[in-house]
Amino acid sequence: MPPPAPAAPPAERLDPATTVLLTVECQHGVVGPDSALPELAAAARASGALVNIARLVAGAHDAGVQVVHAVAERRPDGRGAGRNARLFRAAERLPVQQLAGTRAVRVADPIPVGDGDLVVRRLHGLSPLAGTGLDPLLRNLGCRTLVVTGVSANVAVPNTVFDAVNLGYTAVVPTDAIAGVPADYTAAVVRHTLALVATVTTAEAVLRGWRSGSGSGDGPRRG
Repeated sequence: MPPPAPAAPPAERLDPATTVLLTVECQHGVVGPDSALPELAAAARASGALVNIARLVAGAHDAGVQVVHAVAERRPDGRGAGRNARLFRAAERLPVQQLAGTRAVRVADPIPVGDGDLVVRRLHGLSPLAGTGLDPLLRNLGCRTLVVTGVSANVAVPNTVFDAVNLGYTAVVPTDAIAGVPADYTAAVVRHTLALVATVTTAEAVLRGWRSGSGSGDGPRRG
């Protein structure tokens, strides 16, 4: 059976009162000009994903949708970091380190960070939903739908979507607000994997849903 075609999410799934917008690893050391992964950073910018993420965050602020920024970082001494995958061991040798407290782990421009935004940091693993406390935080916020944006479509984004679905959330992925390398791999992951488990859509469709104010009569909610 072929994967389902991308479609706009149903309006009720974008209710500002039960939706959270999640940005994944949209930090200076990953997608900024001084990225440890320049090819990925270039893809995020050239594809328009970074601009679309910024648009979604600004739109979420306007609609009263809670925004959570998921940041990957490590301690200078490496304590708590995993070494059980090739990816982790390679990261130890990169010229830019995602060290806690440094510019590398701050949310990258042009993404706005509001006073009500939450930042969840992780020292290990491949997904911000694995062992970080993000799941109970989302439940306390009343989240039913998780809009997943960021990088990379190779690893962190699919892991986040899988974890969200396994935990009972409805996952929505604006495909023009994620990026990976190479670009054609991102398209393949969306079509052959993410479309099977999440609602795949566009940034503009999500923004239209929020602008319609679907399902919300409680006004802005900023966390």
